[in-house]
Amino acid sequence: MKVLVTGGIGYIGSHTCVELLNQGHEVVIVDNLYNAKIEVLSYIKKITNKEVTFYEVDVCDYDAMKEIFAKESIDSIIHFAGYKAVGESVSKPVEYYTNNIYSTLILTRLMKEYDCKKFVFSSSATVYGDPDVVPIVETAKLGPTTNPYGTSKLMLEKILTDIQAANPDWTIILLRYFNPIGGHSSGLLGEDPKGIPNNLMPYIMKVANKDLACLGVFGDDYNTPDGTGVRDYIHVVDLGVGHVKALENIANDGVHIYNLGTGIGYSVLDVINTFEKVNGVPVPYKIQPRRAGDIAECYADSSKALEDLGWQATKTLEDMCKDAWNYVLSQK
Repeated sequence: MKVLVTGGIGYIGSHTCVELLNQGHEVVIVDNLYNAKIEVLSYIKKITNKEVTFYEVDVCDYDAMKEIFAKESIDSIIHFAGYKAVGESVSKPVEYYTNNIYSTLILTRLMKEYDCKKFVFSSSATVYGDPDVVPIVETAKLGPTTNPYGTSKLMLEKILTDIQAANPDWTIILLRYFNPIGGHSSGLLGEDPKGIPNNLMPYIMKVANKDLACLGVFGDDYNTPDGTGVRDYIHVVDLGVGHVKALENIANDGVHIYNLGTGIGYSVLDVINTFEKVNGVPVPYKIQPRRAGDIAECYADSSKALEDLGWQATKTLEDMCKDAWNYVLSQK
């Protein structure tokens, strides 16, 4: 299968490309390098010993994307490209709505023009808003979302559902995943966002590496065991495997929705303490006020993915912390 992976040099995209190549698929990557580094392309090739086709193109550029579709004969799409920082989305809602929605509309327009009928969408647990019950199942109430990033994902799920209804022979797969962390065991791939990190694990690594003096923990007064926010952290390699399983194991048309998570909720302090224990590196932190758009607790019920796709997360929080730090050490 020839798979177009948008945002394929990014954190989740690059790990998914490795898993696709390992399973014998052809991979075409489109990435504008907004939040990624071109060296990742060579790392993907080094890990898999396989070639990929790469285009440095913005998915919002219809004409450039049309040339790619005309040339490559794409069988299916995995769409990662988009803005993804919860906190930033609160201050930049216009940018988030414009980029995330328009890029997806461009892809679906080209799918119709070039008879591509399978689309895997990188959605998010943020579509559930502040959940009434955890663990969260796919049939849980959606929204209200608490930030523009989550709202853009929820809007796109609705848009893609409407598009599939108009194209009933299409297969739309919505993967709602939780909080990916960790890195490839080779140390070549990991999370390395530009600027000050918005997510917990890269922030921890920058403090552990002494690039930053102290970690800000946003809120210790949530209704959780230690007062800090609780999330379902999933190893990024497990997440990449989940995308491949969804692509390979869903043959029938329609809209298919899956949570991808471990089903375990870890607090911010759980992650910090585990990172320190596994890696023997101190991570000084300071409690700060709650961050706009954050919720207290969110973790998954992923039993549907196990039943339908034969997928479940296999790696532990210790694995995630070890592999995340190993990536930092390998960059020195």
